[in-house]
Amino acid sequence: MDETKRPLLIPPQFATYSEKHGVFEMYKRLMEQLIIHKPDDPLSFLIELLKRENNDLPQVMLHGPPSSGKRTIAKMVCAKLRTAHLTMENMIADAETSVKREAESYSKKGQPVPIELWVKIIKERLKLFDCMKKGWVMEGFPQTREQAQALQAEGIYPKHFVLLDAPDTVLIERASGKRIDPITGDVYHTTFDYPSDQEIIERLKPVAENTEEVLVNKLVVYHRHIEGIIDTYNVVHKTINADQPKADVFSQAFTFLCSNPRSAAPHTPRVVLMGPTGSGKAVQAALLANKYNIVNVSCGLLIKQAIADETKQGLAAKPYIDKGMMIPDQLVLNILGERLGQLDCVSRGWVLHGYPKTGEQAEQLARAGHVPNREFFLDVPNDSVIERLTLRATDPITGERYHMLYNPPRTQEVKERLERHPKDSEENVRKRLSEFNTYMEEISDCYPDCQHINADQDPHTVFECIESMIVNPIPKRVQ
Repeated sequence: MDETKRPLLIPPQFATYSEKHGVFEMYKRLMEQLIIHKPDDPLSFLIELLKRENNDLPQVMLHGPPSSGKRTIAKMVCAKLRTAHLTMENMIADAETSVKREAESYSKKGQPVPIELWVKIIKERLKLFDCMKKGWVMEGFPQTREQAQALQAEGIYPKHFVLLDAPDTVLIERASGKRIDPITGDVYHTTFDYPSDQEIIERLKPVAENTEEVLVNKLVVYHRHIEGIIDTYNVVHKTINADQPKADVFSQAFTFLCSNPRSAAPHTPRVVLMGPTGSGKAVQAALLANKYNIVNVSCGLLIKQAIADETKQGLAAKPYIDKGMMIPDQLVLNILGERLGQLDCVSRGWVLHGYPKTGEQAEQLARAGHVPNREFFLDVPNDSVIERLTLRATDPITGERYHMLYNPPRTQEVKERLERHPKDSEENVRKRLSEFNTYMEEISDCYPDCQHINADQDPHTVFECIESMIVNPIPKRVQ
């Protein structure tokens, strides 16, 4: 294992397998639960956790002021995610008889249910089969910071906290037109969401508690506590404007629920940058490598280095380069695979550009075990590419690169001695663009999660877009 004697090659399948099966995430989750619950028999506790079929369950808290549409959005989310819908009313109703009677006794006296009793009710409710099997959406709870902290102390913490927010004047207007179906419990509105069924219309009743005076008092209490609640769930919190059509509110909420929170589990970035010639792949790769200390792997430079070092693969590739022919895919893959299997690439991660260029190359890369976990297409119009490449030139004395529009030479002397590379002629650039466009669709098919970036803008703006998609986990796909 001494790298000074022989280059250490680590099988790339190790990192790929760990990421595919969530090994590091599983280890992190088990340690978290062990610390939270502090069981007397840790091994049995961990075995029981591992026996669960699915640990990636929705755990959502949906909060907001009165008349913000919590019930409607919660039902829509539950229907989409197929989760249990928890409200303060049905959690008490589903509690054990003695606990239920105790909670109802406080309600009859007009007193708030004690925090300790709420924690007991919720803990028992979350242990039921529907929550354990499908996940849960908790609506309108906790109502105070103390309740939130009590739940957190028991290890009850949501993966997503959605807050529906709207101006008080809008909420008061909504409340005045709210109607409820006494049979189904569904809530309607005389202006915004009136039922079409005449039978339902006839049995609708106004909500007695929704007088303006009562609602104003509720809003005062809500505003008193909401900041403290948000502070408790600040890491997983998102505020959504509820003063818009419910379809738009649901769409924004559901997009947030599909996002994955950042994890402290180890993660090795394996990034592939694709795009037409002149799209800035090398620039972005250099920026990523410099900021995140990952290995910048240029397929073209690897081939040149192999030829210069006269390695076995380099000597085999040299005749193809001399004749201006394409190097066989297997030979390129051997050169690339040797680099990606070295210790620095496996331990720190890599950003690859210049490969793959075809769908077949992408499949071969995956079969060799080098599976990227982020893929980016840098999209640039053909006209911009031609402008970028045909107007660039190099100073043969200093080696400095210039562009006639964006970075022109400062003196006439430098301008006169600039040289253009033959490959940057318009004819050659159009030829390379044509070759890229031929294989673009099949490469896209190989990478269905590929993110497209508008690269026809400032390089640092492009880098910010790429960076935001690297540091944040890929959103979940809900079937």
